[in-house]
Amino acid sequence: MEELYENILKSIGEDANRSGLECTPKRAAEAMRYMTSGYSQKVEKVLNGAVFEVTNDDMVIVKNIEFYSLCEHHILPFYGNCSVGYIPNGKVIGLSKIPRIVDIYARRLQLQEKLTYEIAEAIKDAIDAKGVIVSMKAQHLCIMMRGIEKQESQTATIHIAGDINEKELDQFYKMLTM
Repeated sequence: MEELYENILKSIGEDANRSGLECTPKRAAEAMRYMTSGYSQKVEKVLNGAVFEVTNDDMVIVKNIEFYSLCEHHILPFYGNCSVGYIPNGKVIGLSKIPRIVDIYARRLQLQEKLTYEIAEAIKDAIDAKGVIVSMKAQHLCIMMRGIEKQESQTATIHIAGDINEKELDQFYKMLTM
């Protein structure tokens, strides 16, 4: 990967050996490996047994989980906040595991729409939740710094997996505004 980044630098007219760029291919390769580390992670391993039995079925919400990802079309960053709510079906997961699941899928080349879906489905499958709702709001650098160049635009996506009734949906959105 370092060699590929060196070739990119040369192809844009840079001297990959000049001061300031001599270690850039190595740093860029390390950064790309980190930003795409979700490919090597599995939800089951991240959960690490942090699944607990419960008798209630009250909605659990973790909101404002920041995330960073790369769009699969331009390999440019998009970033924002993700909120997750789920209705337990006899099991809950450790609260810190929800942001970790978000990171597993965000640290891949992504579409925001697909990312929202994958997070919801992964949580539903992990604990057989009655229902899961994931909402995401993000800013995409492919919109902000190239093409249309709209700095204030945001993209919002929502996915519901399983059964979420109108009352639960209302609770979720009320919690997001608190």
